[in-house]
Amino acid sequence: MIGVFAAISAAVAVAAGAFGAHGAAGPLQAEWLRTGGMYQLIHAVAAIAIVGFARGPAVTLLVGAAIFSITLYAMALGAPKWLGAVTPFGGTLLIVGWLWAAWLYWRA
Repeated sequence: MIGVFAAISAAVAVAAGAFGAHGAAGPLQAEWLRTGGMYQLIHAVAAIAIVGFARGPAVTLLVGAAIFSITLYAMALGAPKWLGAVTPFGGTLLIVGWLWAAWLYWRA
C-alpha cells in the first residue's frame, strides 16, 4: 500500500510542477509549486526505494512530504499565508525519516 501512496504522491508532484510552470498566478506561487513538487517527488521515489528495508521511515517521508508540499500548494492556490507556519512540521518529519533510515541501515 505504501507503494501505491508513493506513486500517487509522485503523480501529484509532477502535476504541481507542471501547474507551477504553466498556470501559476505569479512567480511566488510558481516557486511554491515548484518547491513542493520537487520535495514531494524526491521523497515519493525515496519511499519506494527504501520501503522494503525501512518501512517506518518510508511512511514518515511520505507523511512529511505531504504536509510540506500540501501547505505550499494550498498557499499557491490562495489559502491563507499562515499555513506557511505548518510547512516546517513536514520538513521536520522528512529529517526524522532520513535519520531513522540512516539508523536502521547503520544497525544492519
